[in-house]
Amino acid sequence: MKPIRWGVLGAANFARQHMAPAIHAAKGAELYALATSSPDKAADFAAFAPAIKLHQSYDDLLADPAIDAVYIPLPNHLHVEWSQKALAAGKHVLCEKPMGLAAADYDKLIAARDTSGQLAAEAFMIVHHPQFARARELVQGGAVGKLVHVDATFSFNNGGDATNIRNRPETAGGAMRDIGVYVMGAARFVTGLEPDTIPFANLTLENDVDVFAQFAANFPGFAYSAVVSMRMHPHQQITFHGDQGVLRLTCPFNANVFDTAELTLETDGHTITTERWPAVNHYILQVENFGKAIRGEADYPCPLEFSRGTQVMMDMVFAKSAQG
Repeated sequence: MKPIRWGVLGAANFARQHMAPAIHAAKGAELYALATSSPDKAADFAAFAPAIKLHQSYDDLLADPAIDAVYIPLPNHLHVEWSQKALAAGKHVLCEKPMGLAAADYDKLIAARDTSGQLAAEAFMIVHHPQFARARELVQGGAVGKLVHVDATFSFNNGGDATNIRNRPETAGGAMRDIGVYVMGAARFVTGLEPDTIPFANLTLENDVDVFAQFAANFPGFAYSAVVSMRMHPHQQITFHGDQGVLRLTCPFNANVFDTAELTLETDGHTITTERWPAVNHYILQVENFGKAIRGEADYPCPLEFSRGTQVMMDMVFAKSAQG
C-alpha cells in the first residue's frame, strides 16, 4: 500500500502535540512536509519526524506535487480560504473544526470538494472513537428505552491567556466554535437526529468573544441542554437519559488527555455496565479513516454534510441568543 503523503499548513501547537504525531503513527500515512518560516517550530516537528520536508510558505507546500493530502490547523477565520486553495491545488483536505463560520461556508466547501474530486472533511475526531460508535449503537438500539433528554458539558479555563486565538474576535474565537461543536455534534451523531428549535440560548461575551454559553434544543422526541465555557474548571460529559436507562460518557471529547474514555450504561436502577478504551487514539483513527476513504475502502465517518448540520445548529443558537 503506497502511503498517503501529508503536508501540514502551519506549525500550530495542536498540530505539533496531536495531529502531526498521529499522521506520523497512522498506518498508510506519511508525515511528509510542513509549511512554516520558523526554524524553532520546525525543529519541534523534526524531533519526531526527522525526514520531514520544510516549506517556507503555505503556497509552496500546496505546489509540491509529492503531497497527496493537507492538514490545516490554522486559526478559524482562515479555514475556508485555505481549504479552497488546497482543493484547487488538487490536494485532499482535512481541516480543523470549525471548517466554516456559517452554514453558507459549508455550501462553498461542499461545492469546492465536488468540483475538485478530492476528499475534504472537518477534523471532528470524536466520531472516529469507538466509544461513540458504541454509544450510537446503544441509543439507537433502544438500550435506554425511549430517549427523553440529552445533557452535555464541556469546559476549560483559559482566562489568563489574552493572546490565545480562542480569546480573539479577529481570529473567530469563542467557546461555541472551539468546543460547542463537540456537544452539538456528539448528540447529532449518536441520535442521528437534528434539532427542530432552539428555545433558549444565553451567551456571555468578553472582548466580543463568547466565553460561556448555555442553550437548549428540541429534537424530534427528546429535549437537549448544554453548557460550554472557556472560563470554568475543566469538565466534560454527555448523558443520554431514556425511560429505561441512562448512558453516560465521562470523557467524550478529549479521550486519554482529559481522562480515560469510559461509557457507563445503567438500566433498571441496578444493572450497570461499564466499557473503557484506555489505549485508543482517535487522532490516529481519524487519519487512517481518511486514508481508507481516499483509497475507496470505506466511506468517511464524518462527511462535510454532517459538519454542516452542526454549523446549522450553531447558527440557530447564535440567532436565538441575539434575540435576547
